[in-house]
Amino acid sequence: MSRRYAWVVFALSFGLLLSDYMSRQVLNAVFPMLKAEWLLSDARLGSLSGIVALVVGLLTFPMSLMADRWGRVRSLLLAATLWSVATLGCAVSASYGQMFTGRLFVGIGEAAYGSVGIAVVLSVFPLTLRATLSGAFIAGGAFGSVLGVSVGGALAQQFGWRWAFGAMGIFGLVLAAVYGCVVTEKRLAPQASSSDVKSDAGRRGGLRTLLPQLFSSVSVISAYVGSGLQLFIAAALMAWLPSYFNRYYDMPTAKAGATAGVFVLIIGIGMIAGGIASDRIARAFPIRKWAVAIACSIGSFVLLMAAFRLPAGPPQLLALAAGALLSAGTAGPAAAMVANLTPASISATAFATLTLANSLLGLAPGPAATGALADSMGLLGALRIVPLTALAATVAFLIGRRYYDRDLRRLTGLAPVARPKEPEPSS
Repeated sequence: MSRRYAWVVFALSFGLLLSDYMSRQVLNAVFPMLKAEWLLSDARLGSLSGIVALVVGLLTFPMSLMADRWGRVRSLLLAATLWSVATLGCAVSASYGQMFTGRLFVGIGEAAYGSVGIAVVLSVFPLTLRATLSGAFIAGGAFGSVLGVSVGGALAQQFGWRWAFGAMGIFGLVLAAVYGCVVTEKRLAPQASSSDVKSDAGRRGGLRTLLPQLFSSVSVISAYVGSGLQLFIAAALMAWLPSYFNRYYDMPTAKAGATAGVFVLIIGIGMIAGGIASDRIARAFPIRKWAVAIACSIGSFVLLMAAFRLPAGPPQLLALAAGALLSAGTAGPAAAMVANLTPASISATAFATLTLANSLLGLAPGPAATGALADSMGLLGALRIVPLTALAATVAFLIGRRYYDRDLRRLTGLAPVARPKEPEPSS
């Protein structure tokens, strides 16, 4: 396979990832319009956002297995077509129930794209580029969220909220058509070797034995729980910042969406920066990954609690930006912990389990719970409570750090003396 074709595959896969998150996040930009037109409570608005993350979390693992058996390219095309058509369905919704159904099918379409899309990309590049490509691919989610909120808000203000959904749906269908014409199973097939097939078969055969190892240690469970709880905050911010700027800064829909898009981008940058910092700080002492996660959790708690108690203005925006930067900084360290604490033969399953925890504990309940609180105490009051979740995440990371060395030695079979120790503090 030529290098040029490999980069074409990456570009098209990255484009579909943008479409994925644009279709998911455009809803947040039009919250004020839906609330006014359909007289919806904040709890119902939050449920429209949370249902997508919930379905993605529940279906990621089974749909990824289906894609491995049915064909990855065919599965990606079906997924992209489904979420795009469902987004068009949201554009013509006449009630909350119809919109909820449309969002449900958006989640079904998006369920396996992240895991299957990155598998396709990595299959056409050398092993030496895997880390770089994985980081770039994950960052596409943040960029897609920014485009969904900012572009969706601008379209909604200019043409109405239905056109915002319609544009995202059409964009996804066009990309899916181009992808289907350019990327085929036949052209990707030479990358699959017989050894890959054998290893897949062995992995399926031994899955029943290896599956309990997904939850075999206190530290890996702590990583799942801590990661999911911390993302509760990031999900709440991404869903409700457009409405916050609309209500408390008197911004029109387009400006509120564009401003929120900047903060969503900051959240994505923090996610990447947290992973980079974790790799560098923990190069000699892997246990320091937990320190990075703990620092991000505590830092986001302090900064966001302060931000939502400041009056509207530049100081609040500065504190909010700093808190947003740290709010998802635990994603990289948590993923590394899970990879270190589970056998390599089930790493894909382990990441699917992490995705499930992130969705059920954070991405799905974050927007919904914030909306429910906003109905009783106002959106500002709800956002003042949301950062408290970081304290629970911190406790989970502290527990994981305590048992990490023991659990890692048990997995690798290393004696205690074989692992480097932290330097003793000077007296």
